[in-house]
Amino acid sequence: MKSYQELKQLLKKEILDQIDLSRVLEDEEIRQLIDTGIMEKGKATYIPLKDKEKLSKELFYAIRKLDILQELIEDPTVTEIMINGVDHIFIEKEGKLRKWNSTFDSREKLEDVIQQIVASCNRVVNESTPIVDARLQNGSRVNVVLPPVALNGPILTIRRFPEKAINMEDLMGFGSITEEACGFLEKLVKAKYNILISGGTGSGKTTFLNALSNYIPKDERIITIEDSAELQIQGIENLVRLETRNANVEDCKEINIRDLIKSSLRMRPDRVIVGEVRGGEAIDMLQCLNTGHDGSLSTGHANSGRDLLSRLETMVLMGIDLPISAIQRQIAAGVDIIVHLGRLRDKSRKVLEIIEILDYSDGEIRIHPLYEYVETGEEGGRIAGNLCKKEALYHTEKWKAAGIR
Repeated sequence: MKSYQELKQLLKKEILDQIDLSRVLEDEEIRQLIDTGIMEKGKATYIPLKDKEKLSKELFYAIRKLDILQELIEDPTVTEIMINGVDHIFIEKEGKLRKWNSTFDSREKLEDVIQQIVASCNRVVNESTPIVDARLQNGSRVNVVLPPVALNGPILTIRRFPEKAINMEDLMGFGSITEEACGFLEKLVKAKYNILISGGTGSGKTTFLNALSNYIPKDERIITIEDSAELQIQGIENLVRLETRNANVEDCKEINIRDLIKSSLRMRPDRVIVGEVRGGEAIDMLQCLNTGHDGSLSTGHANSGRDLLSRLETMVLMGIDLPISAIQRQIAAGVDIIVHLGRLRDKSRKVLEIIEILDYSDGEIRIHPLYEYVETGEEGGRIAGNLCKKEALYHTEKWKAAGIR
């Protein structure tokens, strides 16, 4: 009697042999082929009903979807999938990291899944271009690293975002931000203050940017610019979404973030939203902020609000050679507010500080703390604390111009 895995492989081979490659088959036709194959095999050998249902699902995933990954991708409690070669798959579920007990049948199957993901968003990954960022159809972020860069086989990392976009009300419910701070940020967005969101990896920058964008008036023209499209801007009809493109073997020229920012300024935007600044495009982003495109939003990796300013200086120098004082003046003139997020030791995500950029004076950028998160202790393994107001907004010109009291 064949084992479950042997039966699965035999059925898969037989079904693939039956598929008519001269035309595109619908999902229902594939399911019918699978069910017929299982029924025929069931006449010759006993297959429990539970195994029949499992075989049907797994064979459909292997032939039409992303093989063993499909189950994880469809599980809303799985937030991160980490594949370190064929045999080592780890997941983050409900904030905890654990090893998953399934593995790919072969390295070739894992590579096929990677190519399927990458090709679906017009990306290329191979030995000559072994690193790529991509996305799944549901918006999940994907990073791929192949040999020879990855020594222990193809590496695939998937960060899954909630199917329903999280809004500020949800974040208040999670305890990530207070109602008072939400109301304050809503007024800043409507008054067209330029806001940058900083934080470490996994601190929730993209989620927070999505939630903050809900405060943008619905009659404005918005242009989003991303390496790999992840933003979920809701309720805005006049929305233009731009995504970078890698160079490829067909002589298609690379189109990077800098190219898209420059092009966006000729598209009559009310606001420009850059998913993340991480390199020389910072100078183009600052030019955008300083040329009348108020209300723009972006994110950046940093350990604090103050640290983001230092990183911006470094990123600008990656794109253009300017005196530090000139760069600092550009930053002070363009950026109004920095919202810094963090992931605490209990895995909760919080707004840790909201700071205002005052000006450039005496060789440094002066900042003004508006809100700061203060821990008050631990209760049942959860960190307790409050986002406390420190100072009032100093620069109120945009506030007043928007008619906000």
